[in-house]
Amino acid sequence: MIYFDNAATSFPKPQETIDSLNDFVRNVGGNPGRSGHALSTEAARYIFEAREKLAGMINACDSERIIFTQNGTESLNLAILGLLQEKDHVITTSLEHNSVMRPLMFLNKERRVDVSVVQCAANGSLDAKDIKKLIRKETKAIVINHGSNIIGTVQPVGEIKRMIGEITLIVDACQTVGSFPVDIEEDNIDVLCFSCHKSLYGIQGLGAIYMRNGIEPIPLKFGGTGSRSEFIEQPLFLPDRYESGTPNTPGIASLLGGLSFIEKVGIGSIIRKKQDLRRSVIDGLSCLPGIVIYGDQGNGNQLPVISFNIAGKLPSEVGYELNKRAIYTRVGLHCAPLAHKTIGTFPEGTVRVAPGYFTTDDEVALFIEAIKEIAGRT
Repeated sequence: MIYFDNAATSFPKPQETIDSLNDFVRNVGGNPGRSGHALSTEAARYIFEAREKLAGMINACDSERIIFTQNGTESLNLAILGLLQEKDHVITTSLEHNSVMRPLMFLNKERRVDVSVVQCAANGSLDAKDIKKLIRKETKAIVINHGSNIIGTVQPVGEIKRMIGEITLIVDACQTVGSFPVDIEEDNIDVLCFSCHKSLYGIQGLGAIYMRNGIEPIPLKFGGTGSRSEFIEQPLFLPDRYESGTPNTPGIASLLGGLSFIEKVGIGSIIRKKQDLRRSVIDGLSCLPGIVIYGDQGNGNQLPVISFNIAGKLPSEVGYELNKRAIYTRVGLHCAPLAHKTIGTFPEGTVRVAPGYFTTDDEVALFIEAIKEIAGRT
């Protein structure tokens, strides 16, 4: 098996992820914050340590402003639905995932929120000045992906924030946290939304959101928090205000293991290896006739996410042939139809290759050989 779908979720997981998850499920299992016994206290420790490690990774001063969610989509929904109100104006881009576009379209219909979409270039590049041109007095937020899940383009969020001033900047960092340096203080990010099962090596079913002090969206859900139980109103302090119900503590335990793995190896080493793998994939594909690679193929700020097509073949055909060889990629529109319109691949989409830290050079070579064979068939 060759797994090239790490942009969807990372696999395999490091041993630290598995060990931490197993330890929690086998030896702890308690409900954090709901009881005073030792297992409940130990479960709360897992959550506290994971929150602290996440804060260190994104350079957040206050870990309590990091909220755990079900996934990156829930994080984006909390930010978008919780902050934008009747007749607000919001600006986004043509490279966004449906986790951004669908909440915005809902608000456009239900709350008359006006949505402006900045057109990106076919290679994914964006001129921050194009955003500034669309700002008006009703503009409440800018919502932008930090890194494209289709072509890997990384946007200059720090430059954008300097240009928009006090307008709230909501960043979809599902593809970048763990694969690219993210510093909320340096880039002055107001809201950072991300998943924990991709480059943070947790299991599925866990995301997180960071909100700068003063950013207080309306919660998506209300209920038990284990705190202030004498009141029937939702507590206002963080993280409890946004973490109602039993948390996914096994998922958080797995995340703690994944973060420990990243600390041990070093995020710089992980990023460099992924960049080398990206370069190998692009170099190998570029040597084959009939291959079209989308996005910027240089060595700049790019994620290890490569989209391509073979002339005369549908992405689904290529994916089927690769699957028969136990080479697992993702084909189609990748939940981002506007992005595929931007790069000119709508409605069929592309074949997406996303190597990960555990990908080997031999696996890349076998993949290139398979594409050569598929491309050579009439």
